[in-house]
Amino acid sequence: MFTVKCTGPRNAVPHPCTGKSVTVKIVDHCPSGCAATLDLSREAFAQIANPVAGIINIDYIP
Repeated sequence: MFTVKCTGPRNAVPHPCTGKSVTVKIVDHCPSGCAATLDLSREAFAQIANPVAGIINIDYIP
């Protein structure tokens, strides 16, 4: 389980963050060689950011 919070945009969508955090369960992992990313469900993403943003910067803690 991780608590994830949006910290800012990675594209042209200004101010995508909602200011909220969401707790998610990690259910899979990428084999070695993948970029350091978390793929959130649509529901989880929408709680922390505007879904139009697509990609955001995050902080997370276990």
